Amino acid sequence: MTNVEKRVTELVEEKIAEKPNLFLVSVKMHSQGKLLILIDGDNGLDVGDCAEISRHVGFHLEEENVLADAYTLEVSSPGIDAPLTLPRQFVKNYGRQVSLKLQDGSKREGKLLALTTDHLKIEEKIKPKGKKAELIESNIPTDDIVETKVLISFK
Repeated sequence: MTNVEKRVTELVEEKIAEKPNLFLVSVKMHSQGKLLILIDGDNGLDVGDCAEISRHVGFHLEEENVLADAYTLEVSSPGIDAPLTLPRQFVKNYGRQVSLKLQDGSKREGKLLALTTDHLKIEEKIKPKGKKAELIESNIPTDDIVETKVLISFK
């Protein structure tokens, strides 16, 4: 993490301390001066929250002259196609369908039920050959999971 990213993280944490339902997902300083801050919330995130954080961070970066070159500041939520990375994101999505990409290259899908320090519990639909599909609970070791994404349903 660069010094800029560390300072921006401090500024974001300072601002969201006023709103305990919000949490920082990541801060990344990209090449060509793009500073991207991803925020999420237990009950979602609205544009007003993004604007407040952007103003707070932008003001302090300018006041402290943290960045010598021109930059673009972007504050947003991770988006529906972004993988879940923090335990709070998993908890927020309990009951939703997720897709897991595993270390061995395989994929699994199911309803997200729980996350512990060592495994993720999902309810999968398994259809043994020649038998009726059944729902089973599976515990997948977190060390085996490369990526977890929420599946979007348009039903």
